Amino acid sequence: MQAIGYNGSEFVGFEKEISSPTGRELLVEIKAISINPIDFKVKNTIGTDKEEPVVLGFDACGVVVDIGDNVSLFKPGDEVFYSGDLTRDGSNATHQLVDERIVGMKPVSMTYSESAALPLTGVTAWESLFHRLNISPQDKGKTVLLIGAAGGVGSIAIQLAKKIVGLKIIATASRLQSKEWCMKMGADIVINHDNLADQLNDHKLKSPDYILCMGNPDNYFEVMADIIAPQGSICLLANASRQYDINILKSKSITLVWEMMATRAIFQTADMVKQHEILNKISSMADEGEIIGTATRTLSPINVENITQAHSMIEKGDMIGKLVISN
Repeated sequence: MQAIGYNGSEFVGFEKEISSPTGRELLVEIKAISINPIDFKVKNTIGTDKEEPVVLGFDACGVVVDIGDNVSLFKPGDEVFYSGDLTRDGSNATHQLVDERIVGMKPVSMTYSESAALPLTGVTAWESLFHRLNISPQDKGKTVLLIGAAGGVGSIAIQLAKKIVGLKIIATASRLQSKEWCMKMGADIVINHDNLADQLNDHKLKSPDYILCMGNPDNYFEVMADIIAPQGSICLLANASRQYDINILKSKSITLVWEMMATRAIFQTADMVKQHEILNKISSMADEGEIIGTATRTLSPINVENITQAHSMIEKGDMIGKLVISN
């Protein structure tokens, strides 16, 4: 197969052998990918001592061309989307092996490009809201604060929190374009990233019951502990670079949780198939018009130049929605 890898200093194209699928593996011919912040974060950990370039990439959409002997969820010819496995070769290639338990059926109503924007952010948002924060339909009317809501995860989290539960959504964004995007996704009110306590007071907003922080937790930990409602819950996504005094969460009996989308795949958890179920639900919601796509920029084709450009764009940290690369 043809692959695009990172050799520690630049992206390069090269030929790479790929084995036939076994067990619960699918062999997927890739039609579109998207680039996420985690892509360049992983890239920055790669040294120049690798025997061959490392194939990066999480999100992908394509067609199943072969299946392993224990596959039960898909067949050749199925159009699928998924976000891959951190421990295996990524999606920056013409073909990829992936476990069927973390793959979903592509939305019929969406193109390959539109579909490729959804897997990583969709699963992350779903797991954050419903598996980590344990939000359920019984929580209708409660308030969630989404910090950094104009990005990929926030774009889906707003829609899921509104459509599935009916939460009141406070989103944070800084630029006018970002604020307009959050409102388009379904946020009830959009405030700035800074001075959150003052802004909640100025808008006469009650303390949020839940906080999903998609920004750097180093910038928000103390203020989140201050503004969260008693017995509330906070979910973090990004790595912390300093230690926190978690004792400040005690008086309010605050729950603090982390979300990492790759956990189920890395540890082959007993409930790994839940990611298949999540993706199928997101696919159905898209086809039923309950959620809309989040791709805002598309490059073509999938090649060294466009992957290099996409990484540069994402590293700036001001992306609204998702960036997709298609064939």
